Amino acid sequence: MRIPFRDNLPASAITPEPLYRRRRDVLKLLGLGAVALGSGCSPEATPQAAAPAAPESIPGKSLTIARKLDTTMGETGTRYKDATHYNNFYEFGTGKSDPAANSGGFHPQPWNVEIAGHAEVTGHFTLEDILKPHPLEERIYRLRCVEAWSMVIPWVGFPLGDLLKRFKPTSQAKYVAFTTVQRPAEMPGLNYPVLNWPYREGLRMDEAMHPLTLLVVGMYGHALPNQNGAPLRLVVPWKYGFKGIKSIVKIEFTESQPTTTWNESAPDEYGFFSNVNPAVDHPRWSQKTERRIAGDGFNLFGNRIATKPFNGYADQVASLYAGMDMRKNF
Repeated sequence: MRIPFRDNLPASAITPEPLYRRRRDVLKLLGLGAVALGSGCSPEATPQAAAPAAPESIPGKSLTIARKLDTTMGETGTRYKDATHYNNFYEFGTGKSDPAANSGGFHPQPWNVEIAGHAEVTGHFTLEDILKPHPLEERIYRLRCVEAWSMVIPWVGFPLGDLLKRFKPTSQAKYVAFTTVQRPAEMPGLNYPVLNWPYREGLRMDEAMHPLTLLVVGMYGHALPNQNGAPLRLVVPWKYGFKGIKSIVKIEFTESQPTTTWNESAPDEYGFFSNVNPAVDHPRWSQKTERRIAGDGFNLFGNRIATKPFNGYADQVASLYAGMDMRKNF
């Protein structure tokens, strides 16, 4: 399908531990004070022109791609090195550089995925079973993180809905729940209770079936690196990046809205829907602008641009939420 371009304190006053750790790690890494960091996120910061990205050597297995689709309207892409070395993947640590540094001992093969819940076809399937009938597509999507930074990445995968149809969900299937693998010996972050493991995410059925929602096995034409969610992850480009659950081992069709990890950890900060919305700020920072990591590498203060509703995909997905209060259903 061709997609057109277009403690006595109230709980709400307590910073969740993983967020505190993350903010501290970033400040430590950059050697900057909170005031300097805040000024870097100012809407008045002047965007800088992105330098052309130098050709990069991409490691890993090259993938056969049947079709390529660019939905970013010519935006400068993020370098592979930045996309693979500035990540959120708490199973490998809370710092942005931790996933790349700590995921070398993770083994994405062999891999099995459990299909469960309200569907006619359920059971355990190998990664090969999952992938075999689906030609891989490369789609260049924006990835917008809740911490107000973004990337433009060529993802390789296929529409999630194509896979879900194979398992024949019943009329009781209103949502799709996802679970990340739990291997403490290979994923050192699991040894710390920063979140309630395993990591879980979910989508409403119509969101899961939307053609923009991708089940991803690669990026930049090659197989996914461990730090980016190997071997199987989700990309939902109009939502904040934490909705893109990584290293998926279970997909379940549910009748009720599933519990998701960040919504459970900090419900006042991370809603179930988590659509990119510049009109709804995070309680501790603005979402009106974002720092685009593209072309010139990791530039803290440059490339400040306005955030678009639904991350720029409003023409394709806004109708899914017609009549909904997007401040209440954040």
